[in-house]
Amino acid sequence: MAKHPPPIIYLLILGALGWGTWQLVVFWRNSSDPQPTCNASDRSGCSDPGSSPSQLTNASAPEFFREVTSVPSGVFNYGGSTTWAPIRLEVDSVIQTVWPDFMLRYTDPVAAPPGSGTGIRMLLDNQLSFSQSSRPLKSEEYAEAETRGFALVEIPTAIDGIAVAVHPGLAVEGITVTQLRDIYLGRIRNWQEVGGPDLSITPYSRDPEAGGTVEFFIENVLEGESLSPTVEITQNTTLSLRAVARNPGGIYYASAPEVIPQCTVKGLAIGRNSGEWVSPFQGSYVPPSRCPARRNRLHVTAFRTGDYPITRRLFVIVKDNNQTDEQAGRAYADLLLTDQGQELIEQAGFVAIQ
Repeated sequence: MAKHPPPIIYLLILGALGWGTWQLVVFWRNSSDPQPTCNASDRSGCSDPGSSPSQLTNASAPEFFREVTSVPSGVFNYGGSTTWAPIRLEVDSVIQTVWPDFMLRYTDPVAAPPGSGTGIRMLLDNQLSFSQSSRPLKSEEYAEAETRGFALVEIPTAIDGIAVAVHPGLAVEGITVTQLRDIYLGRIRNWQEVGGPDLSITPYSRDPEAGGTVEFFIENVLEGESLSPTVEITQNTTLSLRAVARNPGGIYYASAPEVIPQCTVKGLAIGRNSGEWVSPFQGSYVPPSRCPARRNRLHVTAFRTGDYPITRRLFVIVKDNNQTDEQAGRAYADLLLTDQGQELIEQAGFVAIQ
């Protein structure tokens, strides 16, 4: 009589076959439905402990303002970057209509010009519930908040480009980022040096302490070096653009929505390399004679893709202190990150971040 293996052997074989089948099913599921990866360079898709949806690129963000939850009632002071002015005009009025009890009160500093740095200072000093910034937080601002018993959080909500304004009659096709840097460091002083006419260059800038745009420009374009003494310091962008409109050799930099639609100046094309010019406006240049019936429009695609060399993110700066101010700041950021908020941000002349 043939001998059969003990029953335990059959059980072990069946168990092994079942385990192998299960592993194949798991492998097939993972292969057909891959999980998103975390981009360490920009943290998109990364879930950090304690992060709220407003801190991440959230594919399931609400579509409309009315769908945002946890919007507090009360009067909330906010302020900061002058770059945000078009957003305050275009977006915040709609927010107030949908959420009338979420009352936003724009607050200017008493003894200093408005700007990103001033707004963050006012936030640290408990003068604001949240602030708007055109630059990231600095390490010393994080540190000061910690000494005061809370943390600061920056929430990106839009993309902006830095446009370079010149006189409409200036015959220069474009300049590189390096040439722009050399102009503001005083190394290039005549337009002839960059392929233009024999004409002295007059660079204009707001004060380095005035706001986030100047700080961003110094840090990212000038690579941390100081403005040349040849740079004429102006009080604000309006006065700077007027100066460029009067001066054929003038040059100024500012947030693209503040420059490109203007009738009296021209946005200069910028390139990473000579000849690789990327215009900050769409299509052909609309000259002053045809403006304001037609205006130049932002080259949104170039800003979004990064083809245009000088872009940045705009941030809502929030106190992480488990108080009503934090709730207000996060609610404001969440509203901006809705589909409705992102569409209004684009109507204001900026680029949607998601």
